[in-house]
Amino acid sequence: DAPVDMAHLARYTLGDVALEREVLELFCTQSLSYLEQLRAATSHKNWSDAAHSLKGSARAVGAWRTARVAEHIEEQREDIPPEARGAQVDELEAALQEAAAFVAGLGDGNGK
Repeated sequence: DAPVDMAHLARYTLGDVALEREVLELFCTQSLSYLEQLRAATSHKNWSDAAHSLKGSARAVGAWRTARVAEHIEEQREDIPPEARGAQVDELEAALQEAAAFVAGLGDGNGK
Protein backbone atom coordinates (compact mmCIF):
# COMPACT_ATOMS: atom_id res chain seq x y z
CA ASP A 1 0.00 0.00 0.00
CA ALA A 2 1.16 3.50 -0.79
CA PRO A 3 1.78 5.79 2.19
CA VAL A 4 -0.96 8.09 0.85
CA ASP A 5 -4.16 6.90 -0.82
CA MET A 6 -4.25 9.27 -3.79
CA ALA A 7 -7.67 8.00 -4.93
CA HIS A 8 -9.09 8.94 -1.51
CA LEU A 9 -7.51 12.38 -1.70
CA ALA A 10 -8.70 12.92 -5.29
CA ARG A 11 -12.31 12.54 -4.15
CA TYR A 12 -11.88 15.65 -1.99
CA THR A 13 -9.82 17.67 -4.44
CA LEU A 14 -11.92 16.71 -7.47
CA GLY A 15 -8.74 15.50 -9.14
CA ASP A 16 -7.02 18.90 -8.94
CA VAL A 17 -3.38 17.80 -8.86
CA ALA A 18 -2.09 21.21 -7.72
CA LEU A 19 -4.56 21.21 -4.83
CA GLU A 20 -3.59 17.64 -3.91
CA ARG A 21 0.05 18.68 -3.76
CA GLU A 22 -0.77 21.74 -1.63
CA VAL A 23 -2.89 19.68 0.79
CA LEU A 24 -0.19 17.01 1.09
CA GLU A 25 2.55 19.57 1.70
CA LEU A 26 0.41 21.19 4.40
CA PHE A 27 -0.15 17.76 5.96
CA CYS A 28 3.60 17.10 6.00
CA THR A 29 4.30 20.46 7.64
CA GLN A 30 1.54 20.20 10.22
CA SER A 31 2.37 16.60 11.07
CA LEU A 32 5.83 17.65 12.22
CA SER A 33 4.21 20.10 14.63
CA TYR A 34 1.95 17.36 16.03
CA LEU A 35 4.94 15.05 16.36
CA GLU A 36 6.80 17.68 18.38
CA GLN A 37 3.70 18.20 20.53
CA LEU A 38 3.71 14.47 21.28
CA ARG A 39 7.38 14.55 22.22
CA ALA A 40 6.82 17.58 24.48
CA ALA A 41 3.55 16.40 26.05
CA THR A 42 3.58 16.84 29.80
CA SER A 43 0.08 15.50 30.40
CA HIS A 44 -2.04 12.68 29.09
CA LYS A 45 -4.45 15.25 27.64
CA ASN A 46 -1.65 16.94 25.64
CA TRP A 47 -0.50 13.51 24.42
CA SER A 48 -3.98 12.40 23.44
CA ASP A 49 -4.91 15.74 21.82
CA ALA A 50 -1.79 15.79 19.62
CA ALA A 51 -2.35 12.18 18.54
CA HIS A 52 -6.03 12.89 17.83
CA SER A 53 -5.20 15.91 15.68
CA LEU A 54 -2.61 13.97 13.72
CA LYS A 55 -5.00 11.05 13.26
CA GLY A 56 -7.62 13.36 11.76
CA SER A 57 -5.14 15.05 9.44
CA ALA A 58 -3.79 11.71 8.26
CA ARG A 59 -7.26 10.34 7.60
CA ALA A 60 -8.20 13.45 5.64
CA VAL A 61 -5.38 12.93 3.14
CA GLY A 62 -5.55 9.12 3.10
CA ALA A 63 -2.32 8.47 5.02
CA TRP A 64 -3.80 5.32 6.54
CA ARG A 65 -0.68 3.88 8.21
CA THR A 66 0.02 7.20 9.91
CA ALA A 67 -3.62 7.42 11.00
CA ARG A 68 -3.53 3.90 12.50
CA VAL A 69 -0.37 4.61 14.47
CA ALA A 70 -1.76 7.94 15.71
CA GLU A 71 -5.02 6.26 16.71
CA HIS A 72 -3.11 3.62 18.66
CA ILE A 73 -1.18 6.36 20.46
CA GLU A 74 -4.36 8.30 21.20
CA GLU A 75 -5.99 5.26 22.79
CA GLN A 76 -3.13 4.52 25.18
CA ARG A 77 -3.77 4.51 28.91
CA GLU A 78 -2.47 7.37 30.97
CA ASP A 79 0.04 5.19 32.84
CA ILE A 80 2.01 3.99 29.80
CA PRO A 81 5.74 3.97 30.60
CA PRO A 82 7.85 6.76 29.04
CA GLU A 83 9.98 4.30 27.07
CA ALA A 84 6.84 2.83 25.48
CA ARG A 85 5.68 6.33 24.55
CA GLY A 86 9.05 7.00 22.96
CA ALA A 87 8.83 3.83 20.87
CA GLN A 88 5.36 4.80 19.69
CA VAL A 89 6.49 8.28 18.71
CA ASP A 90 9.39 6.69 16.80
CA GLU A 91 6.93 4.43 14.94
CA LEU A 92 4.77 7.44 14.13
CA GLU A 93 7.79 9.37 12.92
CA ALA A 94 8.71 6.48 10.60
CA ALA A 95 5.19 6.49 9.12
CA LEU A 96 5.38 10.26 8.65
CA GLN A 97 8.78 10.03 6.98
CA GLU A 98 7.42 7.40 4.62
CA ALA A 99 4.48 9.68 3.74
CA ALA A 100 6.78 12.69 3.30
CA ALA A 101 9.05 10.73 0.95
CA PHE A 102 6.01 9.67 -1.05
CA VAL A 103 4.81 13.28 -1.29
CA ALA A 104 8.28 14.43 -2.36
CA GLY A 105 8.24 11.76 -5.06
CA LEU A 106 5.00 13.12 -6.51
CA GLY A 107 6.92 16.07 -7.93
CA ASP A 108 9.19 13.82 -9.98
CA GLY A 109 6.50 11.42 -11.14
CA ASN A 110 7.56 8.54 -8.89
CA GLY A 111 4.86 8.93 -6.24
CA LYS A 112 1.79 8.08 -8.25
